[in-house]
Amino acid sequence: MADGSWAPVPSLRAKVSEAEWQMRVDLAALYRLVALHGWDDMVYTHISARLPGPDHHFLINPYGLFFEEMTASSLVKIDMDGNIVQDTPYKVNAAGFTIHSAIHGAREDVKFVMHLHTDAGIAVSAQKDGLLPLSQTALAVIPELSYHDYEGIALDWDERERLVADLGDNSAMILRNHGTLAVGLDAGDVWRTMFILERACKIQVLALAGGRDGALIAPQTAQDTVARQMAARGPLRQEGGQSAYDLIWPGCLRRLERQLPGFNA
Repeated sequence: MADGSWAPVPSLRAKVSEAEWQMRVDLAALYRLVALHGWDDMVYTHISARLPGPDHHFLINPYGLFFEEMTASSLVKIDMDGNIVQDTPYKVNAAGFTIHSAIHGAREDVKFVMHLHTDAGIAVSAQKDGLLPLSQTALAVIPELSYHDYEGIALDWDERERLVADLGDNSAMILRNHGTLAVGLDAGDVWRTMFILERACKIQVLALAGGRDGALIAPQTAQDTVARQMAARGPLRQEGGQSAYDLIWPGCLRRLERQLPGFNA
C-alpha cells in the first residue's frame, strides 16, 4: 500500500476454479518455502506458474510483498507480456517476468519456473568451472543442468531466445554471475530440482573454502553411473514409483503449516 502498510486481500477461493485455486496455493507455498530456507532476496526474483486453459495466463508475485507474506489470493494473474488481467490492488514487476515468459513460451511441459539469487548459487555462478562433481547431490543435478552467460539485468526481451536455447530440455540452469533457475511439471517437481541445485551449490562453496587443490572430484565412472540412474527415473522424475508432488510436496506443506502458516488464504 502507498503508506507502507499491508493487509491481505479477500480470499479468491470462491471466485476461481478449483484448478486455479490449487495452483495458487502451491505457488504461494513455494514462495514461503523459499523464505523459510532463507533463499529470498526481499522483493526480487520470482516464481511463476502457468494456469491451465487456452489463455496463456500466469500467476506471479505482487511487487512489494516479501516472500514470507505471500498468499494464494494475493498472487497476480498476468498474460504473456506481463500485463495484469485481474482486479487486484497490487502491481507486478513486469520486467522481472522476462526470464519466465521466455521459458513458459517455449516449454509447454513447464508449469512452474523458479529463479533465485542465493549467496551459494551466485557464488557458484561466478566460478568459471560452474557446478563441480564434488558430491552425490551435485551428480544428481548435473545431467539436467544448463548454463546461460550473463548479459546484464534481464530487461532485454531479445535475450529470451538465447536463454531458452541454453536451457534446452533441461530442468535446471545456472545463470552466470546471477543466480539459479529451475523449471518443473508441478510445484513438487520444481521444488525438488531447486532444492538439490541449491544444496549442491552450498556444498561446493563449503568444500572449496579450503582451496581447490584439496577438493576430491567424483570418479568419472561414478559420474556416469549416477547420470544413468537419474535418467532411469523417467519424465515424471519418480522416486520409487511416486512423483515429487506425491512424495515430497505434502511434507513441504505440513512444514509450512507448522512454521509459516497462512499461505493458503
